[in-house]
Amino acid sequence: MPRRLDRRRYALAASLSDAEPGKEHFVSMTKRAGLILVGIVVAGVTAVGVVGAERRRPPMPKITQPVLFGTPEADRVLTALQVFPPDNPWNQDISGMPIHTNSARIIASIGAEKNLGYNLDMNFVIVPPQQKRVPVKILQYPAASDPGPFPVPENAPIENWPLARNEDTQALPRPGQTLDDIQRHGRGDRHLLIVDPGNGKLHEFWQARKTDAGWEAANAATFDLRTGALRPEGWTSADAAGLPIFPASVRYDECARGLVEHAMRVTARRTRRAYVLPATHLASRFNDRDLPRMGERLRLRRDFDTSGFPPHARAILEGLKKYGMFVADNGQDWLMSISPDARLKGLETLARVKGSDFEVVETGAREGSLAR
Repeated sequence: MPRRLDRRRYALAASLSDAEPGKEHFVSMTKRAGLILVGIVVAGVTAVGVVGAERRRPPMPKITQPVLFGTPEADRVLTALQVFPPDNPWNQDISGMPIHTNSARIIASIGAEKNLGYNLDMNFVIVPPQQKRVPVKILQYPAASDPGPFPVPENAPIENWPLARNEDTQALPRPGQTLDDIQRHGRGDRHLLIVDPGNGKLHEFWQARKTDAGWEAANAATFDLRTGALRPEGWTSADAAGLPIFPASVRYDECARGLVEHAMRVTARRTRRAYVLPATHLASRFNDRDLPRMGERLRLRRDFDTSGFPPHARAILEGLKKYGMFVADNGQDWLMSISPDARLKGLETLARVKGSDFEVVETGAREGSLAR
């Protein structure tokens, strides 16, 4: 079943596009032993998280032409790139946050005995600051899309290319299919992610396709890499939850360093008709409170033993203990997104992790909902 089935039928009304952006308010920051304690106050609820002392980053290399994912050149840029501020929800240490009171039931609804899985799906391209801007025709969500033109390069990759691991087998590239051909032909969600470090922007598209008349997409979402500002409440993005995809996708460079240092993304087959910040959009007709909301934050249990896993898988699992993962879209249960990269090894061992090894975190963030 396509991942966007519920999203297409149950998208928020365009009349909500004038709603105020749902922004987390980080109100107290205290340095203690090299850590920053962050108090998040939303709707009168306070949750304390920890943001680790920022990793020392090398200087940003000069970017003079588009750089594709899965290359040493991309690794060097990403190692230097700060994706959102250190106190942003994606970079927040949630290992000490309390367990949600309904955690067991929510985990059971996703599947306590189901295995953790992954798609090798979310590729990306890094563009230079002077990359030529081109128009992108928005076909489905113009009222919840950011305006162009956008820095789409000639070698813009479409989701899943060039590897072949995705729940939607019809969306996989055919053997020998060229990038030029997959830009124009093929099924699936067809995400396109463009990282623009020089201008501090991230552009993400859903259902992107190149035509003789130019590029088109169902939705266009631009995020500020420097501020991490959320989308207006009620707005979707390339993800059904209104969240950015690139900051939550697993990449080779961070696995090679030994720890994925940000929240990741995961899908669930059935979600609730609600969202919790930083998500800004829902995609379900179900009001069952035992179902996860868009933006629900899941964490690998602290006592889960990762010592027997190979290095790249262990880097992911330790990241899931510290940063967790957001429910970001409808899809098969327990599927994470990993950038396709042939250098990643041992990821098949992630299947040894079960749903029961996770817990739902109470972040204290405000919930939004259209349930009536």
